[in-house]
Amino acid sequence: MELAQKAGGWRMFIRLIQQTNPPKLKLITALLLSITNTVVALSIPMFTKNFVDSFSLSSLSVGQIVLIAAAFIAQAIAGGLSIYLLSHAGQSIVAALRDRLWKKLLVLPVAYYDNNRTGDTISRMTNDTGVVKGLITEHLANFFTGIISIIGSVATLLYLDWQMTLTMLVAVPLTMLILVPLGRQMFKISKGLQDETASFTTVLNQVLSEIRLVKMSNAEAAEYENGKRGITNLFRFGLKEGKVQAIIGPSMSFVLMILLVIIIGYGGLRVSSGILTAGELVAFILYLVQIIMPMGQFTQFFTQLQKARGATERIISMLEYREEDHTSGKEVKNANLPIAVEQVSFAYETGETILKDVSFTVEPGKVTAIVGPSGGGKTTLFSLLERFYQPQSGTIRLGSEPIDAFSLQSWRSRIGYVSQESPLIAGTVRDNICYGMEREVSDEELERVAAMAYVDQFIGGFPDRYETEVGERGVKLSGGQRQRIGIARALLRDPQILMLDEATSSLDSKSEIVVQKALKNLMNGRTTVVIAHRLSTVVDADQIIFVEKGRITGRGTHEELLQSHDMYREFAAQQLRQRAG
Repeated sequence: MELAQKAGGWRMFIRLIQQTNPPKLKLITALLLSITNTVVALSIPMFTKNFVDSFSLSSLSVGQIVLIAAAFIAQAIAGGLSIYLLSHAGQSIVAALRDRLWKKLLVLPVAYYDNNRTGDTISRMTNDTGVVKGLITEHLANFFTGIISIIGSVATLLYLDWQMTLTMLVAVPLTMLILVPLGRQMFKISKGLQDETASFTTVLNQVLSEIRLVKMSNAEAAEYENGKRGITNLFRFGLKEGKVQAIIGPSMSFVLMILLVIIIGYGGLRVSSGILTAGELVAFILYLVQIIMPMGQFTQFFTQLQKARGATERIISMLEYREEDHTSGKEVKNANLPIAVEQVSFAYETGETILKDVSFTVEPGKVTAIVGPSGGGKTTLFSLLERFYQPQSGTIRLGSEPIDAFSLQSWRSRIGYVSQESPLIAGTVRDNICYGMEREVSDEELERVAAMAYVDQFIGGFPDRYETEVGERGVKLSGGQRQRIGIARALLRDPQILMLDEATSSLDSKSEIVVQKALKNLMNGRTTVVIAHRLSTVVDADQIIFVEKGRITGRGTHEELLQSHDMYREFAAQQLRQRAG
């Protein structure tokens, strides 16, 4: 069973490398150069043997010296070229692998990010691919040349003195007894180390991206403890790895030193009895070194290979995750049609049902507001309309067509989304307004949408105007400024369907007035769906849907719901009292 798992692990690794379309010519050339290097190295002890056995100043020829010097130079050049080509091939493979992962990350559904921490995902992209690169660039050639070196050395040693060679080969099963169990242990440790590295990356990512929250909450000490736990766990795994290395290294050295002593002692006896020449004993020791060196490299190769197996499993699990198909489906020809939500029910992968048998129609060119208590399923409805998720049952239609009949790219291009967070990217005001646009946006067009979104009211106060950096997630701007940039972005897309998610919930009254004006410009002539806590923002809506605990409990205009819906009336009374106060 374990052997089958190991074979499967190697096959997965090889398949993953093959899928990156590696530069085969460079890899083959690098390996051939390494083999050439090894073959030259195998010939050097035989030169030495002849040199020792027939050494005298008179026998020393220029040709011999030139030949030895040429062998050393050829070895150095072949070795250097091999290292460079392998490094180039390894970098090409890891770049192709990261390219695949990055492309995959961008088309994974939102559900993936619900269930996987950002830090873990980043770790797959950086640490795990780095492990694969390390195996190829640093250890692959050593493994193949080591095999050739050992086979060539053993064959030559059998030719020189088969009895001494068999004595030496007794050490092989002894070293395997040490290496095999320690290799298994190293696999478990390296897998745990990579998982812990991913968790630690998650903590760093979470804390540093929300550093203001940490400071506002005086949570530095608590977050220090969280980070300290990760550092301690990494330290423990590092110690375990160190313990295994501490056993492997000295054990191998111990076995090999004993072997060397035996060979020198036994070889000395055979030289004194005339069975072996002094030159042959010197060659024997040099070949023994050429066997010993690869044994140490094999240890490193198998350690890195175990790490690469663990990394491969995680990379492949990400690459095999179901992704969104952005292109298959029809083009949305006309989005100015009713959107009908028909008996839709939805639950996240883990948890209770969020929406239960929800049905309503959004009329084209009109405003439909969705209100109700927090946690009722309002934002989930938006996620279904955006097709971040698929409903468990029921259908959402545009006109007579189910929305999943349209390609994702075409459907989402018809929707303008303004959320309560108004997410911004690190970059300039221009970058954020033009984000996602596939064409060049002129200055006139930019200024027109900025004026409609009232961005022009604050942009004049910035020395660099539209080239002003907004900071990570727009931290250099106020909430109202971020909202207006989000509205300008939506205006630039010129969507036929508009979705506003609590677009003014976190603003002060002055900012709210300006943002409401901008929203009015944005909503003009568009099919609009609004989520709102503040009823003042939706009293003029053509239709208000009241959602509580995943069900629709009321629908109608503001006046109709005041008459017919107790909780809506209660909501309205509370908010009017607050505003009056």
